[in-house]
Amino acid sequence: MKEKIKIFLDSDLLEKYLLGTVTDQEALQVERYIAMYPEVRETYNELQENLEAFAKLHAIKTPEGLKERILVRIKAENSTRKRFFRYAIAASFATLLFAGASYFFWNQNQSLQEENTIVSNKIKDLEEDMREQLEDVRNQFIVLNNPQTKKYSVKGNKKAKELKAVAYINPVKKLSYINVEKLPNLPENQCFQMWAEVNGKMVNLGVIKEAVSQEKLLALPYSDKAVGYITIEPKGGNQTPTVENIVANIAY
Repeated sequence: MKEKIKIFLDSDLLEKYLLGTVTDQEALQVERYIAMYPEVRETYNELQENLEAFAKLHAIKTPEGLKERILVRIKAENSTRKRFFRYAIAASFATLLFAGASYFFWNQNQSLQEENTIVSNKIKDLEEDMREQLEDVRNQFIVLNNPQTKKYSVKGNKKAKELKAVAYINPVKKLSYINVEKLPNLPENQCFQMWAEVNGKMVNLGVIKEAVSQEKLLALPYSDKAVGYITIEPKGGNQTPTVENIVANIAY
């Protein structure tokens, strides 16, 4: 019986159940195990508390003023359309006289449609960004709470002795993250940059900012034989890593 419970807990059904991604049959199985086995119920409650903590920590705020800008845009559209119809009615009584005015308002309407398209595209981009952020939070939650995740301590070499980081690798879910806990001080014209060598290609993961590194995990490209690097680069980052300035290696 204990082996059966262990196999269930090693799977990701509890995490998927919490995130609402299980099938109806899987949901019934999870609910049955929660009701029957105290170990499963305890793990479920713990995961639920962790998920709530993650949701609060990584809550995505709507950009300030977005609602007001959209309302202003809607009011502007309504106002413009009302003006258009009033002038159109007047134009029906003097078509020749107001032919030029009709063209003007047609041109204005075309401009308004273009602006509406721009606003719609920006809203779609915002929705996509939010979706990606939520997916990243979900993956972080799985990595930190899945028993198959491996944890590796990363320390800097003599060029960055104070550098400390923790890498989290889950070979089953094929997810990799790193939390840079501490960064040594650098001159203003230098920065730390992260890289990953995947299938023989070097991938630029961007500049590591201390404020960001202390608050969240940074995603790493997953590969069976990937290697990560942290280097010291000129301010703003580099296109290719400076090999002689490698300060930490992360093999995963």
